Amino acid sequence: MSELKPAVKAKIDKVFAQQKVYALELRKSDYRQRLAVLKRFEIAFRASYDKIHKSAGADFGKPAAEVDMAEIMPVLTELKHIRKQLKEWMKPEPVKSTLSMMGTQSKIVKEPKGVTLVVSPWNYPFNLTFGPMMWSIAAGNTVVIKPSEMTPKMSKVIGQIVKEAFRPEEVSLFEGEADVASYLTSLPFDHIFFTGSPAVGKHVMAAAAKNLTSVTLELGGKSPVIVDKSANLKKAGKSIAWGKFSNNGQTCIAPDYIYVHESIKDKFVASVTAAVKKQYGLGTDASSNDDYCRVVNIGHHQRITRLLDDAKAKGGVVLTGGEVTKKGRFIAPTLIEGMSDDSAIMQEEIFGPLLPIITFSEIDEAITYVNAKPKPLALYIYSKDKEVTDKVLQETSAGDTCVNQTVMHFLHPNLPFGGVNNSGIGKSGGVWGFRAFTHERSVLVDKSSSTAMLYPPYTPGVRRIIKATMKLLG
Repeated sequence: MSELKPAVKAKIDKVFAQQKVYALELRKSDYRQRLAVLKRFEIAFRASYDKIHKSAGADFGKPAAEVDMAEIMPVLTELKHIRKQLKEWMKPEPVKSTLSMMGTQSKIVKEPKGVTLVVSPWNYPFNLTFGPMMWSIAAGNTVVIKPSEMTPKMSKVIGQIVKEAFRPEEVSLFEGEADVASYLTSLPFDHIFFTGSPAVGKHVMAAAAKNLTSVTLELGGKSPVIVDKSANLKKAGKSIAWGKFSNNGQTCIAPDYIYVHESIKDKFVASVTAAVKKQYGLGTDASSNDDYCRVVNIGHHQRITRLLDDAKAKGGVVLTGGEVTKKGRFIAPTLIEGMSDDSAIMQEEIFGPLLPIITFSEIDEAITYVNAKPKPLALYIYSKDKEVTDKVLQETSAGDTCVNQTVMHFLHPNLPFGGVNNSGIGKSGGVWGFRAFTHERSVLVDKSSSTAMLYPPYTPGVRRIIKATMKLLG
């Protein structure tokens, strides 16, 4: 890693100091003031649609419709939700007094954490930058943003929107590579919100630990799909093809591998293949389809190609796709089976358009396999059998789950989103995003409690009162 230039360090330090001061002022802000700040952002964001579309197309061939659905619409949905709910979210929560707390009044006050850092990824840069930023602003914080260097044109547009909408002490953005991210995460922020890989997430958490900074980590992992013999195969094929191959598979909650009942495997493969053909085209046909995204850069293209080559070398048989072209960073939507469990494709998060398929004969096999892996960010179940669905939900653990659908839970503003252990720490989305950037402060006001009766010196009379109180409460 190169050493951070002194001029960049000085600029970061200046903004951090400004935000530390301004964060104290924001503690007094009400919901109207916070919504006014978000309104400035909304105006700048809406005025940038053309730039957003062009930059997404330039960085990795993202089609305009996909940009609308996965980058713009979630931001607007979250803005509307915050506007509607923020006043209620900010209200102190009254707390009932217990018998031992008679004579007191208590409440939970929602206070801003302070100066916050958002480190965002390259796969959905606008959505996964502005979502955490909006929650932080709604919670009354200042924000520093570090976007990904992997999608430079999109990061540039994000920077332009931030500069147009905010003063530096409110929200600032710093572009750069790992040296910038490393320095930022070393600073004593009051909260860090990181979206990325588990490997990098560990470094972020280690850096945050040195300052005892709280973190939200939205990571990833190998999200499985279990397809039971009772599943509606036509629906499963369509939704799995869409959830997997949108954004060229470069989605943290995309299906990573399929566990399908052996009795329906061939019909399932035919259903997914038909869906892929309709949505993107099979093989090299997809290369001329403007609705099919591209791999973000040549490094990732080489990594995914290695996964495919290794899987084939270890027994994998390509069922659909498999075509790879270095020019244009193209990899066809690919279904593959038969690879050994020690192949890299079954050990690493794929984050690309390769979909391994494994069969099972009893549902316990699939559950055992999933439980032997680190807990995934998402787990998907396709079944009409409620007993099967309930069994999988009860006997596995995952960040979140969809039944008979993929990825849609992320777009639901009334559901918490996030991983568990290896796939993430903390939840976001809607009120959970607000809470991620909020400190819940307990406040107790003594009105007329009898606590003083229990103070020292512990005379026989005081001890009798203590014993009587213990008996009453126990």
